[in-house]
Amino acid sequence: MTFVIFCHSVLSDWNHGNAHFLRGIVVELQSRGHRVEVFEPRHAWSVDNLVRDHGEDALIGTLEAYPSLSVTRYDDALDVDAAVADADVVLVHEWNTPELVAAIGRAGASRRRYTLLFHDTHHRSVTAKAGMRQYALANYDGVLAFGEAVRQQYLQDGWAARSWTWHEAADVRRFAPRRDVAREADLVWIGNWGDDERSAELHEFLIEPARRLALRGTVHGVRYPAEAIAALGDAGLDYQGWMANYRVPEAFARHRLTVHVPRRPYAAALPGVPTIRPFEAMACGIPLVSAPWHDVEGLFRQGTDYLIAPDGAAMRR
Repeated sequence: MTFVIFCHSVLSDWNHGNAHFLRGIVVELQSRGHRVEVFEPRHAWSVDNLVRDHGEDALIGTLEAYPSLSVTRYDDALDVDAAVADADVVLVHEWNTPELVAAIGRAGASRRRYTLLFHDTHHRSVTAKAGMRQYALANYDGVLAFGEAVRQQYLQDGWAARSWTWHEAADVRRFAPRRDVAREADLVWIGNWGDDERSAELHEFLIEPARRLALRGTVHGVRYPAEAIAALGDAGLDYQGWMANYRVPEAFARHRLTVHVPRRPYAAALPGVPTIRPFEAMACGIPLVSAPWHDVEGLFRQGTDYLIAPDGAAMRR
């Protein structure tokens, strides 16, 4: 079969965690003998920021790490009909513009032979409903939602007639324990600071416990304000900025444990949606202690696969 994926980017994971899962999807489908074509805008904001900070070599590094990726980077004009001409399945990720989503929905609507799916891996279905209403999904065959709560939101608000839960997951070909790497420090945190969606939680569950316990550790991610970087330094954590996601298994192997701090919308409004970070950590075999989130769908075994710390004091313990 031929799969065509339209997304913000698979080349850049600068503040773009969706690239992690999408790359894994591509590799998995290819391993099963399918052909996969990916279309992304040439100047996606994630790509532009990555190139600005780290140069074109960062994009080359992605292609070297994932040599089977077939990516077409387009400018403003994209011939949608040509892009989907040979498709059996078309997957349109929600970090596309409403205009492109609508154009793909209209393409060959009366005669197409492929299955057309919208793919939602974000919390905007509950935090930015006005923006989500701009997506015209009437011509789509359904929605793939990365949690049951998101799936239900589409049905309740009438955005789609059919929706299925399709959780994110780690690509276990890449995310696996690295027995050949020696441990060098105590704690590693890999994640972006975000839009003040978990600032207080990061202080409570990451920075303050590390400071109180005098841990040695490393922090990777982008969009950290100066005051956050200063707080990390005061806690004894070495802030090292962006790191390509395909290097995460090695980073985990160099440390004794990691923590997960869900963004507030996931912890409060979307129970059962852990995002991809815990999947990757558990796949790599690093001990994981998480701030509270509710695994209502029973994805993992709390107390066996990971630990939950209800507050900062429990995190220290």
